[in-house]
Amino acid sequence: MENNFNSGFITIIGRPNVGKSTFMNHVIGQKIAIMSDKPQTTRNTIQGVYTDKDAQIVFIDTPGIHKPKHKLGDFMVKVAENTLNEVDAVLFMINAEEGYGKGDQYILDLLQRVHNPVFLIINKIDKVHPDQLLPLIDEYKDKYAFKEIIPISALEGNNVDHLIQVIKQYLPEGPKYYPDDQVTDHPERFIISELIREKALQLTREEIPHSVAVVIENIEERANSGSVFIQATIVTERKSQKGIIIGKQGSMLKEIGKLARKDIEALLGTKIFLELWVKVEKDWRNRPSHLHEYGFRNDEY
Repeated sequence: MENNFNSGFITIIGRPNVGKSTFMNHVIGQKIAIMSDKPQTTRNTIQGVYTDKDAQIVFIDTPGIHKPKHKLGDFMVKVAENTLNEVDAVLFMINAEEGYGKGDQYILDLLQRVHNPVFLIINKIDKVHPDQLLPLIDEYKDKYAFKEIIPISALEGNNVDHLIQVIKQYLPEGPKYYPDDQVTDHPERFIISELIREKALQLTREEIPHSVAVVIENIEERANSGSVFIQATIVTERKSQKGIIIGKQGSMLKEIGKLARKDIEALLGTKIFLELWVKVEKDWRNRPSHLHEYGFRNDEY
């Protein structure tokens, strides 16, 4: 007789830059969510699928909850909030280095309306002394009745396996929603655009805020060479930003392309040719038609 198989959906919620995407990529074993030390990197919910012999966990990595400053920000916060009552459990992730903050209280207030189990995940424990953890745990215990409190380091993998085993205990008996070898529900086109956007954010640092979107214009396999040709456009809000992304004699754009190509080749398992363009769309983050075109879909926009 076969063992019971358990499966379910787990959402990861928290303030921007607490390490949600790093955690997701570690658990899945490859990069599906982009990482940046800038907040609000994740814009859509990204589903990562973890499967082993007795369970399948579908993780939903949400945008960091923050005070919105434009329609894109509104979209990001609504996306995060909408997942809370549609899952089997919620992981509320905090940064051990930063401790309790105003943004956490807003999330804790949201969680009061959640009927599913909520875990407190204290991430980045590799950055603090162990003596700092107990006071932090006590502070959060007083604010919410968490089902579990688990300290981890998503970057180094500390205690992540234990967290997976604990999550399994809360999953209902259920089917495999995805094949064993599938690690995300997002099409490759989406992940490719995110990898390019990640490199633009990393390389331009403070010079380019989150006014960058990437649109994949064309993906085509070259039968004669076995390679893949990709055309993509990086969209910015101002001419000055376009100049920064292109760089002197195209140097920055070349570097973005070089680094993105490496990750995309690892994703696709084949050689790729990447052609990048840059265009300006003024104030696109406040234009519903542009948000829809660039993949931010919500009934309210």
